[in-house]
Amino acid sequence: MISVLVVDDEPLALRVIKTHAERIPFLKVVYVTTNVLDALTFLQSNPVDLIFLDIQMPELTGMEFMRIFPGKAKVILTTAYQQYALDSYEYDVVDYLLKPVSFERMLKAVQKAQNQLTAESALRLSLDNPDTDAQVEPSPEYIFIKTEYRLLRIMLEDILYLEGGKDYVTIFTGKEKFLSLAGLAKIQERLPHPRFLRVHKSYIISVNKIDAVERQRIYIGKQVIPIGDTYKDDFASQIKGI
Repeated sequence: MISVLVVDDEPLALRVIKTHAERIPFLKVVYVTTNVLDALTFLQSNPVDLIFLDIQMPELTGMEFMRIFPGKAKVILTTAYQQYALDSYEYDVVDYLLKPVSFERMLKAVQKAQNQLTAESALRLSLDNPDTDAQVEPSPEYIFIKTEYRLLRIMLEDILYLEGGKDYVTIFTGKEKFLSLAGLAKIQERLPHPRFLRVHKSYIISVNKIDAVERQRIYIGKQVIPIGDTYKDDFASQIKGI
């Protein structure tokens, strides 16, 4: 669970961020405030993992806040002014959100923060336990898929393969299938490689679910998936030794 602090001097913007955050299962909003000085006081004794921080505030700007706040929390900046984007990256922020913040755009930023936090946790574990072989996968174990009416969470371990159509992508799991309005390439960006491989212009497969490979065909259960010429070299290099 990722603990979250939200700081914004605009009450409406504060409510929007808080409402969006409460819809994301792995976030826990622990404090919201319109007063940046209250946020600093809270952080002195209550470290958090992630801060949503407005840039334009009367007592301190978001940039000034980042120079003095205690702790090593990840920061996602929010503002109505696009001209601050370049300055924000000097502070190594996770992302930069323009108001009004949409849920889909915020979710993308939060997933970036989650990936960074997980990777850092894995690094600390390896440094604290140099003689162990324990590894923590830096990618999340699920993805969110946008359907016509809502966002669905799908566990990566359940996915067999994905098939791209003209207007949508079908995600096949062991029990059911889901239709996504996103393109195959966009979903591929969210799937960890080489655990998931693009093997054809219309197919992405889960390597762990392969039952057999014969010539340029992959067998997953009863499904036969072709291997496209463009993808065969990458596929062969990834499954070498299986």
